[in-house]
Amino acid sequence: MAAQRLGDLWAETPLESRIFCSVLLFSWAVYLWEALLAWRQRTVYRTTTHVPLELGPIMDSETFEKSRLYQLDKSAFSFWSGLYSEIEGTVILLCGGIPFLWSVSGDISARAGFGPEYEIVQSLVFLLLATLFSAVTGLPWSLYNTFVIEEKHGFNQQTLGFFFKDAIKKFIVTQCILLPVTSLLLYIIKIGGDYFFIYAWLFTLVVSLVLVTIYADYIAPLFDKFIPLPEGELKQQIEEMAKNIDFPLTKVYVVEGSKRSSHSNAYFYGFFKNKRIVLFDTLLEDYSALNKERPEEPGSENQVAGGEGEDAKAKAKAKNKKQGCKNEEVLAVLGHELGHWKLGHTIKNIVISQMNSFLCFFLFAVLIGQKELFAAFGFYDTQPTLIGLLIIFQFIFSPYNEVLSFCLTVLSRRFEFQADAFAKNLGKATDLYSALIKLNKDNLGFPVSDWLFSMWHYSHPPLLERLQALKQSKQD
Repeated sequence: MAAQRLGDLWAETPLESRIFCSVLLFSWAVYLWEALLAWRQRTVYRTTTHVPLELGPIMDSETFEKSRLYQLDKSAFSFWSGLYSEIEGTVILLCGGIPFLWSVSGDISARAGFGPEYEIVQSLVFLLLATLFSAVTGLPWSLYNTFVIEEKHGFNQQTLGFFFKDAIKKFIVTQCILLPVTSLLLYIIKIGGDYFFIYAWLFTLVVSLVLVTIYADYIAPLFDKFIPLPEGELKQQIEEMAKNIDFPLTKVYVVEGSKRSSHSNAYFYGFFKNKRIVLFDTLLEDYSALNKERPEEPGSENQVAGGEGEDAKAKAKAKNKKQGCKNEEVLAVLGHELGHWKLGHTIKNIVISQMNSFLCFFLFAVLIGQKELFAAFGFYDTQPTLIGLLIIFQFIFSPYNEVLSFCLTVLSRRFEFQADAFAKNLGKATDLYSALIKLNKDNLGFPVSDWLFSMWHYSHPPLLERLQALKQSKQD
């Protein structure tokens, strides 16, 4: 009876109110689900205090404890930052933050001589203010993560000045790309007629391909220094491996990631016959600046108290310096990465992404005329295109996005196993086995995970599963 009354009450509620409540409830449902998964994983961190028997041969107790404490700190930070983000988003929706910011954007545009008919100009002002608000409110969390958590566990290599310079530079570069692209997209939607969704999709496809092409050559060097990998045995072996699998390699770069963080990475980019490989210096045992750091000399204990503090800090960082991989292990890691290319994973991901993009733009074209969607978020008299994109892509599509994200996570894990098998077929099973252990140790990855948390979140298979597959192949 009570359920029927609630159903009748819900049916009598105006459509725009039902849309708003559904969006808000689903957002909190997702947050609570994520919080439950995180709690399960934190329980694993708290209770698994000794190295499991199967991990004994590959991880010592000191590294295990370091990774456990690091992941505990990260998990706690993620909980509080996630809670803040959810509350902030809820308050913005309940207090009419989106229509308020749109009104403020209109006032600013009007003062600059642009009336209501200049919707694109007002949209760009709205976008600038929204991203500025996001950057400012996210700054304390970013500072805490970098200079408390990452610093505490020996990963942070930035100074405060470098951090702020980097943040300002990122904001400016983002606006230089975001505002022109958004203005053109809005213009295409305005003049595209009944089939604007096709033109909008083609435009975003071109933009994404251009950005992928120019990122490492023109955007990434604004933040990090890229240098060609010096001539030598490693470069020769990389070129030989690329040639053997018909990978059209043109250049190999080393990026000085150690100036920012001691985490390591490697990737390739480029289209057609113009492929390049990028290696982080923290991945390379012979090139990482972290391996060249040394603590103060023994005589430094005679320094003043401030000097002693700096000496202790230097010793702590030296103790936590990252090991990196030997040349054979680097080649095994690259064998895995190039396996993604050879097996068509990159192309498959692009195709899936563009199919999803086309579907979303098509559904956007179907829904954009529904005034109730705008009214649900406080837009009763106007239906700005940018606001329609925000409402439909971020709020209305959120259930679909959650399902798609999980499916892509499952697919990614499958691709990772296939890339490991490809490296194995290149004769790199033993080296990849040791490289995965070193990278897990260097990045303080915790090798034990809750099955549900792992299934939902991990785009890469857990370490033990990858090692077991490689161990089997080594035995074979």
